[in-house]
Amino acid sequence: MTVITFDHWPYPRWIAHRGAGDLSPENTLAAFRLGASYGYRMFECDVKLSADGVPFLMHDATLQRTTDGPMRLGREASLVGGDHPWSTLSQLDAGSWHSQRYAGEPLPSLEAIARYCLHNDYFLNIEIKPTPGLERQTGEVVARHAARLWQSVAVPPLLTSFKTDALDAARQAQPELPRGLLLKSLPQGWLETARELQCVAIVCKHTLWDKTSVAQAKGAGLRTLSYTVNDEREAQRLLDLGTDAIITDRVDLFAPT
Repeated sequence: MTVITFDHWPYPRWIAHRGAGDLSPENTLAAFRLGASYGYRMFECDVKLSADGVPFLMHDATLQRTTDGPMRLGREASLVGGDHPWSTLSQLDAGSWHSQRYAGEPLPSLEAIARYCLHNDYFLNIEIKPTPGLERQTGEVVARHAARLWQSVAVPPLLTSFKTDALDAARQAQPELPRGLLLKSLPQGWLETARELQCVAIVCKHTLWDKTSVAQAKGAGLRTLSYTVNDEREAQRLLDLGTDAIITDRVDLFAPT
């Protein structure tokens, strides 16, 4: 496996958010396929752990918004995704909430998404999205699975997280995997935190990038990525600033280059 360095950045500029943004049920294989149909070659997704330690795709801590968990599991069951084994989670419908077209679309495991990406030579940004209290465990398990799944591939996935404990656990488990620090703001010491975690990138809310913050990040040897950009003027502003990548829901609006 090639270690990603500051001088070598193999990832595309345009990244499809959660597969294909709002156009399909997020974090599903159907979303990846739709994003790919628009020409996208890199995808962002959220990964957490089942109760038995299987990494799977889901953004929320609970099952209500994007699955039929409340109906399928019953009122007395926990609706926290991490409280259930993969054998249960894999049977949930993660598509009907979006539209009837996607009824029956399952939650995918990280392994299933990895197979899809590897077969098609796509790139992946894995956001480590722990169930609260499982930050270090999730970071370690996701990193180990990613290293195993991409072991014979030149370009591994980019691991990102808002949770510094998760990134630190990923760093300790698989230091060769590239990491990015996700930020909703630029608090004091943001660059120092990224350096301590040995990150290669900062991935922040798009409005935080300006000439000063981009120069600071690049001066520290960090790549600059933005989430979630759905406006043409804002995308052009970020391109003019020289940022490295844009994460978008609007795979139908922006043609990846």
